[in-house]
Amino acid sequence: MEEPILRIQKLGFPWVTQDPFLFCVHHLDYYPKGNDKLGPDASLHGRNLGNDFVIKDGWRMYHGTEIPGFPVHPHRGFETITFVTKGMVDHSDSNGAAGRYGERDVQWMTAGSGLQHSEMFPLLKKNETNTLELFQIWLNLPGEKKFVKPAYKMLWGEEIPIIELADENHKKTSVDIIAGKIGNISAPEPTPDSWACNDENEVAIWQITMDENASWKIPVSKEKINRTLYFFEGDVIHLNNKKVESNHLLELDSTQEITIHNGNISGRLLLLQGKPINEPVVQYGPFVMNSEQEIKQAFSDYKKTQFGGWPWPETGMVHGRERGRFAKMENGEEIQKD
Repeated sequence: MEEPILRIQKLGFPWVTQDPFLFCVHHLDYYPKGNDKLGPDASLHGRNLGNDFVIKDGWRMYHGTEIPGFPVHPHRGFETITFVTKGMVDHSDSNGAAGRYGERDVQWMTAGSGLQHSEMFPLLKKNETNTLELFQIWLNLPGEKKFVKPAYKMLWGEEIPIIELADENHKKTSVDIIAGKIGNISAPEPTPDSWACNDENEVAIWQITMDENASWKIPVSKEKINRTLYFFEGDVIHLNNKKVESNHLLELDSTQEITIHNGNISGRLLLLQGKPINEPVVQYGPFVMNSEQEIKQAFSDYKKTQFGGWPWPETGMVHGRERGRFAKMENGEEIQKD
C-alpha cells in the first residue's frame, strides 16, 4: 500500500493549494479600537499604505489606506470563497450587490465572465479591540464555465453545519462543513455554476477544531482526488506515526484511512479537497483563464467595460457602523440577519 501522506510542507503566505483550488490565505489581525471612520484608532505612520502586508503591532492594512481591506478590484474565470470566523467584512460589487458578514458566515462569489468587488474590514468597536480572522479561498472554474454570469451568495453561519464527534476517550472534534458533506450532513448549496455544485467532484472545505489529545479519522473519498490538510493552530499532531508541528500542510491520499491525533493543546486545521479540473491554468493577477490569449482578452474587456463599472461612491465601501449582518442582492432583494 502506498504511503497515505504524500507531502509535508511548511505554510507560507499564501498557502500552497492543489487543483481545483488556486489560492488560500488565512488572515488573522488583532486590530485596535476603531475610529469614527471605521478605521484603526492608531497611527498609520511607517506603513506602506496601499500595500501593507507586513504585520506591525499585530495587524495589517492590506490595500486599504484608511480602512483595512481590499478596495475595488476585478476578477474573471474563478470563484472566491470567504469564510469569516471573527470580525466583519463589508462586500460591494459592480452588479450592485452588497453585504456585511461575519460570525461563521461564508460569502461564495463566482466571478465568471467578470466582476469588480471590494472587501473591506470595518472596525466597528470603538471601545474595544477588533480581531479579524478569515480564510479566503480561490476555487477554479473549468473552461466551459469561465464566462458564466457572475453570481454572489451568502451561506449564513446559522445554516452551515457543524458536527461534533467524540473519540473513545470522550475528546471532541468539531467540523464546520463549508462545502461537501460528512456522512449524511451536507453543506449549503454553493452558487449554481461552481465546481463544488456537482457531488461527483467531491469538493470539501472543512474547518476542524480538536480538543487536546483528541483523535479523528478523516472520511475517505470515493475516488483518488486532491486533498490538502492545513495545520495552522496548535502544537503538534501525529498522523500514521509521523509527528507534524503546527504551520505545516500535508498532502494526503484521499482514498486511504488516516487518523489525526492531536497534541496536548487544542488545535485547528483546514481541509481542502476536490477532483482536479485538469486544465491549463494561466493566471495574471485577478484573472485566471486557460490560455495567454484569454488573459489578453480579459484585460481588453476590462479596459472597455470595467465589468459593468463601479456604482458605489467609494472604492473601499463600508456600510455604516449601525448596520448588522445583511446581504443585498443584485435584484434588490435584501436579507437582514441582525
